[in-house]
Amino acid sequence: MNPVLALLLGLAALVVGAELVVREGSAIAARFGISPLVVGMTIVSLGTSLPELAVGLNAARHGNAGLAVGNIVGTNVVNILLILGLSALIRPITFENRTLRIDLPAMIGAAVLLFVLARDGGLTTRDGVWLCLYGAAYLLLMTVLARSDAQRTSSTAGDSRAADGPGSPAGPPAGERSVAREALLLVVGLAVVVAGSEFLVDGAVTIARNLGVTDAVIGLTIVAVGTSAPELVTTLVSTVRGNRDIALGNLLGSSVFNIALILGPTVLVAPGSVPVPDDVLALDLVLMVAAALVCLPVFRTGRRLNRWEGAAFVATYLAYMAWLLTTRL
Repeated sequence: MNPVLALLLGLAALVVGAELVVREGSAIAARFGISPLVVGMTIVSLGTSLPELAVGLNAARHGNAGLAVGNIVGTNVVNILLILGLSALIRPITFENRTLRIDLPAMIGAAVLLFVLARDGGLTTRDGVWLCLYGAAYLLLMTVLARSDAQRTSSTAGDSRAADGPGSPAGPPAGERSVAREALLLVVGLAVVVAGSEFLVDGAVTIARNLGVTDAVIGLTIVAVGTSAPELVTTLVSTVRGNRDIALGNLLGSSVFNIALILGPTVLVAPGSVPVPDDVLALDLVLMVAAALVCLPVFRTGRRLNRWEGAAFVATYLAYMAWLLTTRL
């Protein structure tokens, strides 16, 4: 397929798929009393991280370590600086206590863990195990939080029905869509997002390789932006529709999953140690950790990300891209 056509087809699929993911994810959260933030950090984050997993595993099998590591580092930089910044530019973001106490530290912890493991210039099988264990612990925590939300909402609903009396109607309102249909449409949306990302990345990589760009730079730029497209579109659609909790949960959750449950398995399946390119170690990985750490004071100041702070995030990313493209092509 023509690479330009693949790019356009991928973008169209991403828009359609993201709309389904946001709509059905919100419906499931409301039905079961699960916080939209938790839905965004689990179901939506795992789904939109699938492109990174596909790219990482393929790159590891073919020995393109620069592409695999660069993709994860670049994707997280895109998530934090570009996507979060654009979302705040559209509408300032207000943070819940859970975000500040659990989600933000989890994202920072994943970034610091990768930085520490990669400082010797490579990621070994043992490093991959540590990353996977961190991801499993995070996923378990999100599951516990989801169950807690559901139980709390169920208890509240039961008290409300008891107060209304025995004649109160039980169950969902008539005409409400079934859980099966909502779940099916959510899966369809995720599948469309993943397929669209594959088309977009394939087209972008073909164009880049024709121009003679290195694997690491491809991973940090075109592939990172391409595989972040699900998060970008999902976040912007969520923001426009007013479902900011799903948008924020998707970004923070994806940033943890990308490092722990995407790069971790990639390192495990790679033959031998996965080298981390020197230029990635010297700047790109440092920028990823710095961006995560900066979120701590910014998020806690007034518990919100203002438009000017979002603009600063976006400007930082654009400056980084300009430097990258002018010095490493």
